[in-house]
Amino acid sequence: MRGEGEEMGGGWRVSIDIGGTFTDVVAVAPDGAIRTAKVDTRTDDRVLGLIAALDAVGLGWEDVGDLIHGTTMVTNAIVEDRLADVALVATRGFADTLAIGRQNRRHLYRLDLQSKPTPQVPEARRMEIGGRLDHTGAEIEPVDGAGIAKVAERIAESGVRAVAVSLLHSYANGAHERRLAAALKDRVPFVAMSHRINPEAREYERTATTALSAGLMPLVGDYLDRLEAICPKTTHLHLFHSAGGMASPSALRDLPLAMAMSGPAAGVVAASTLARDLGLDLAISFDMGGTTTDICLIREGQAQVSSDRELGGRPLRQPMIAVDSIGAGGGSIARLDHGTLRVGPDSAGSFPGPACYGRGGTLPTVSDANLILGYLEPEKTLGDGLRLSPGRARESMAPLAAGLGRPVEQAALGVIEFANAAMMQALRRSTVEHGIDGREATLVAFGGAGPMHAVAVARAFGMSRVIVPAHSSVFSALGCVSAEMSYAQQQTVRMAVGDWDVAVLGRIRRDLSGTISAPLRAAGFGDADIVTREVAALRYSGQSYAIEVPDPDFADPEALGRRFVALHERLFGYATDEPWQLEAIRMRAAVPHGRGPLGMPAMAGTAARPVKIRPCVFDASGPVPTPRYRRDDIGAGQIIAGPAIVEDASATIVIPPDASASADDRGHLHILTGVSQ
Repeated sequence: MRGEGEEMGGGWRVSIDIGGTFTDVVAVAPDGAIRTAKVDTRTDDRVLGLIAALDAVGLGWEDVGDLIHGTTMVTNAIVEDRLADVALVATRGFADTLAIGRQNRRHLYRLDLQSKPTPQVPEARRMEIGGRLDHTGAEIEPVDGAGIAKVAERIAESGVRAVAVSLLHSYANGAHERRLAAALKDRVPFVAMSHRINPEAREYERTATTALSAGLMPLVGDYLDRLEAICPKTTHLHLFHSAGGMASPSALRDLPLAMAMSGPAAGVVAASTLARDLGLDLAISFDMGGTTTDICLIREGQAQVSSDRELGGRPLRQPMIAVDSIGAGGGSIARLDHGTLRVGPDSAGSFPGPACYGRGGTLPTVSDANLILGYLEPEKTLGDGLRLSPGRARESMAPLAAGLGRPVEQAALGVIEFANAAMMQALRRSTVEHGIDGREATLVAFGGAGPMHAVAVARAFGMSRVIVPAHSSVFSALGCVSAEMSYAQQQTVRMAVGDWDVAVLGRIRRDLSGTISAPLRAAGFGDADIVTREVAALRYSGQSYAIEVPDPDFADPEALGRRFVALHERLFGYATDEPWQLEAIRMRAAVPHGRGPLGMPAMAGTAARPVKIRPCVFDASGPVPTPRYRRDDIGAGQIIAGPAIVEDASATIVIPPDASASADDRGHLHILTGVSQ
């Protein structure tokens, strides 16, 4: 058991999720009491922003036993190309792998645009070294000792703080990379080794991912140094990672890419927990904040995981929760482009923010449209006491309305409908590409703006049910605080069914288990505390991409093959009797925490009454009187018929005409959209 003999803080478990516009905080007391708050994100100083989040829930460091932290810092650095200068060391003849890339073009029909991303490492800092392994990891040529000394000298002269080491076939044997890294450790502060970052085949993707990781190491290392300097020893600090768990700062110093998309991943983890609590076989998380909307498919309480994606136009190969993120949030800017309405992906962010914030923003945004249509309450405060201004919202929308030749309300309705259409496209990608009929799913809506748009999006998609969980506006932070300590990695295997070798698989699995369990053991957990899950990536021989079979039985390849064939049939509509192979194994090691279900008890036996009635616009027919309710007043089982607006301290839930909502005994709001299945 961890924690024996350790001095602990006050026992509060606090989660802080730093988003692009707001920072959400959830604090759970030892007795289960919950405090929540939202504050403005401090993009100029994230550490001070974190301290402000603690202040917002009335806590100091001495009160906090565990602090779980999610951040957009890594994602933003990649998207904005704010990466440290990096040197690359590759096998002789392979230094230009980053420049060659893949043959596919980014813009198929635009020959005037750049066909491939600019290599992260320029030619002058791409270096080669002798030595060679084959695809099994067997040594063909020993690593060049004299070459190591020359490379180390060139790197020292370059002045870089980080080096990416990506040698051919090192995913099968990391010995050459380890020797090189040992020689470099006194010359440069940060060294990223490809067999640690991404132990998989596909040379370009592995090299690009390693270089990206190296470019993030100085940024993340400096941030963690500062964070750990102010965090007392009585507080255990954890970082949320993109595979859906939390990890120690020491583990993420060498694996900073694991922090990419950590905030969206936390929301998906919370939605997955909710799906299991409520027995939902098929759900889709719908997290709309100020900058983006993040969507993920959840089947049988488990979020989909991807090991192959792009971020900022660069390939990224590592296990991550499969979040589809689009630039449509409350702060997304609306404009006319050659007479056509466009919304996003650029955002007004936190400062100056939407025009209705009154902080100097003048361009119309989705939040301004929601205020004009009557969904947002003008007297409501957001973040650090921010009050919304309907007048400024209308002023920002007026030029757009004039360009469209429509009244301001109709222009605002067009902005909302355009944003909703972009979200529907993301829903299709997350379902159709997985062979899923998304109309059968339940949409789990959260984030500051998600519950405002969820029913309209679900209706247009043909979904009949939406759930808005308790604490919906800070749900991602709740996902952080309810997460497990976990680590995940994927390892290339490439074993044909005709050459099945249980002994070799056993060795690979033991090595992989040892690697991902090591940080948990270092944190004081024993074998009895750690639960391991595996996924087999299988493909027909000659196929380019594999499909995933969860919880495989590697001792019975015939049964594994039958599962693969059945899954291939379901996903693609056909299967063959051709030979198949095991491409890779993905493994996740976690320490379950055994916490109770998400939510909070709803009020029993109360019948909420409207606190006011205000006009809202839901379609082109114009405004209709719409009652507004306080969410805390709605008792379990009470039905609220649309049109209606339900509000809590930080979230607004729009229930349009012909929809209805009711609360369950945990405070989750269940909305029937009016679509029949």
